[in-house]
Amino acid sequence: MDLLIVDDEPLARARLRRLAEQLDAVEVVAEAADGEAALKAIEAHDPSVVLLDVRMPGEDGIATARHIAQLDHAPAIIFCTAYDQYALDAFGTEAVGYLLKPVQLDDLKNALDKAAKLNRLQIDKLRDQQQPLTEGRQHISAKTRRGVELIPLTDVRFFLADQKYVTVHHAEGETLIDDTLKDLEAEFQGRFIRVHRNSLVSLEHILGLERTGDGHFRLRLADVDVKPVVSRRHVPQLKELLAKL
Repeated sequence: MDLLIVDDEPLARARLRRLAEQLDAVEVVAEAADGEAALKAIEAHDPSVVLLDVRMPGEDGIATARHIAQLDHAPAIIFCTAYDQYALDAFGTEAVGYLLKPVQLDDLKNALDKAAKLNRLQIDKLRDQQQPLTEGRQHISAKTRRGVELIPLTDVRFFLADQKYVTVHHAEGETLIDDTLKDLEAEFQGRFIRVHRNSLVSLEHILGLERTGDGHFRLRLADVDVKPVVSRRHVPQLKELLAKL
């Protein structure tokens, strides 16, 4: 489980990191001191869980949580705060947990266990949904300088989102398209799998899953040199699906 710690107090972040490091299968992948930095860290690290302070300068934790909830494939949120009057507001943002400062190890463990169980349910649901589909459109359309280009779906290796744009990586190169990653995931359920908050990969073109020297995971795909990053929160579901292919 990859954690992002968000708190404007360096000592509070350090305490949470020390607690998290005492738990098995938990790693702090980033820290942030405010809401804006938190959103950038989510974009970069795709954490499983965000430990989020409520009272921060600028945009507070409640507002930040609402922004996080709107993200495609958002991480789970656990609030950490010294102000218990925020509890109802915290759960109003669909947070999976609420911890009162100073956070105790057992309380943190219980909150993370709950988040892990929810993630397990999501994995099971996704696994059940991954059935081969043949209906629906068989081409991706893209507006280019030459007009409208049709890319056969069988040529598509993966879709990669970057800010407001989605690039389709296919056998003939790369092309920008107008579709959103969320819509593509819903439409091609069973043929493409989410491996990162920012990417969908064609199941039929996966050749292997590699672990790099820095501990990250990447996929080898047929006929392309680019190896999409797999965030660790997606590794379990991906391994389960690959074992069935």
